[in-house]
Amino acid sequence: METPTRLHTCSAAGSAQLQLQLRTRSAELRSRDVSVKLIRSPQLAPTAPYAYAAVAHGLVFTAGACPLDADGVVVSPGDLVAQTHQVMRNLVTALRAAGADLHDVAKSTVYVASSTRADLVTVWEIVHSYFGDHDVPSTLLGVAVLGYENQLVEVEAIALLPEESPLP
Repeated sequence: METPTRLHTCSAAGSAQLQLQLRTRSAELRSRDVSVKLIRSPQLAPTAPYAYAAVAHGLVFTAGACPLDADGVVVSPGDLVAQTHQVMRNLVTALRAAGADLHDVAKSTVYVASSTRADLVTVWEIVHSYFGDHDVPSTLLGVAVLGYENQLVEVEAIALLPEESPLP
């Protein structure tokens, strides 16, 4: 039977081999692409103080798409329908800049600055029309206020980056 002290000892050659294995493994981990790639589309307003999307581990996370034009101005104040269409166009732009599209979305969240169920349904019907047969799980929320003055709608999404899509 071996003594415990013998279990804890190793030869100089064994120690060097173990250190080499640890250094190699450490280098492999450092070289692995685990960074987050922030996506800023030149087609979207440059005034936002954040990236429009982030890609990490094959997933695309979008910021909430807002009803902004290319100059960063909220479009059609008071018009849920027009703002929802602008939001969805901006969401598609952000997803495409990240290498995905609406059919790659795995989850969405829709925010409507209204407490009226009819307003929520109006927005949902437009959002749903953009997704078509891709009946993505979604959360629809009525909220008191959104980030920009006169903003009524915001949609965020999580998508899977298609395997054939090159990373941005």
